[in-house]
Amino acid sequence: MTPGPGSPVEPGLIQKKLRLLMELRRAGIGDTRVLGAIEKIAREKFVAASFEDQAYENVALPIGNGQTVSQPYVVALMTEKLELGERHNVLEIGTGSGYQTAVLATLCRRVFSIERHRGLLREAERRFEELRLRNIVCRFGDGTKGWPEQRHTIE
Repeated sequence: MTPGPGSPVEPGLIQKKLRLLMELRRAGIGDTRVLGAIEKIAREKFVAASFEDQAYENVALPIGNGQTVSQPYVVALMTEKLELGERHNVLEIGTGSGYQTAVLATLCRRVFSIERHRGLLREAERRFEELRLRNIVCRFGDGTKGWPEQRHTIE
């Protein structure tokens, strides 16, 4: 495994992450760029400390405000289906903990992410800064209204 932004250093987490990556491959995730993005982003940074030991289980975990961080298979499948290139921009509705956002940011030019829970958004932005993910633009607001200023740049 290659170190990257937020890569785990604890051997136990590395083993759990490897198991998860193998599970995703067995489940049909074949895009090596997507698998590489999931390997690179430390999911344990996007869950509460009390759930860190479960960060690499293939399950959704609570993040507050009645929301969850999606299970890794769902993140991988949605990301793979997008067929992102390095020049694409993505509009994400619901930043949540920021895990999906971070995975997307490793694969495309820019992610525009909107979140309706101010506390979740602040925490996600803190994580992006900590992980030095500079191609994410966040906004607090209602995602059902979209992001009108960026409509022409989002593919």
